[in-house]
Amino acid sequence: MSTHRKHLRRGIALTSVAALGLTLAACGSDEGDSGSGGESGGGDKTITLGYIPSWTDGLSTAYLLDKKLTDAGYTVEHEELQDAGLLYTALAQGDVDIYPSAWPEVTHASYMEQYSDDIEDLDTYYEGAKLTFAVPEYTDVDSIADLPDNVDTFDGRIVGIESGAGLTEATQNSVIPEYGLDEAGYTLETSSTTGMLSELKKATDAQEDILVTLWKPFWANSAFPVKTLEDPKGALGEAEGLHFLATKGFSEENPEVADFIGQIKLDDAQYGALEDTVVNKHEDDPAAGVDEWLSENPDVVPDVQS
Repeated sequence: MSTHRKHLRRGIALTSVAALGLTLAACGSDEGDSGSGGESGGGDKTITLGYIPSWTDGLSTAYLLDKKLTDAGYTVEHEELQDAGLLYTALAQGDVDIYPSAWPEVTHASYMEQYSDDIEDLDTYYEGAKLTFAVPEYTDVDSIADLPDNVDTFDGRIVGIESGAGLTEATQNSVIPEYGLDEAGYTLETSSTTGMLSELKKATDAQEDILVTLWKPFWANSAFPVKTLEDPKGALGEAEGLHFLATKGFSEENPEVADFIGQIKLDDAQYGALEDTVVNKHEDDPAAGVDEWLSENPDVVPDVQS
């Protein structure tokens, strides 16, 4: 794995697009004139991957790309952001070259409406992703439609994730009004994916009821004793694909990388094993998780052809 990788953890909320650009530009200057692959024309073969580390689909696929690109001679940099809006802004501005696991069809549709002119879609690597509401298996509720009659069961709490997530937007603007959850007495509590998982673990360990926003594919669905609630009104949207997105012009400047990414296709078993190995088996060393997964799935992902 590349020794030139940098990890910039950004827990701040920038107040403007200009501020984001200045911040990322300043960070880039710390390593001289390396820049991104797009800005350099491929001369130094540097590619920047941008993702939200607590969203483990992006984390897993980022390290998968890192391994393959590094083996092909590229320098890979990681930009770890904490908000989807900042990530799409960085991608559109060219401060990030690739967003390795985006949900542009439904979950991030509002961001795509805003930034699609400056973003290109490289590939759909996984089909059938879905936003969900979930409760413990032992909770006597099976549908979102049942929630208004069970407010006290959950103390009126919907435990969510990041405020800027597409799942949060769908919950606030579609699920809550469609099912009358606000009138019933529910409140959506946003914090972070890590915070939600912490509460989910605490509740299930104690055999207590809890209502959380989740999604598939996601390792938490098998790691915790949870069940997906039915959504008879379709308020959480249809199933969608997970995509590799790039800043505009990336494939023209990096055709070998774009061709490589376009060949990546993962099914349920392959994706599930990748995420579980990277996130759970090798929590402190995602690169080692990718190495293990590739050793067990040697023919799933091609090499980059120069």
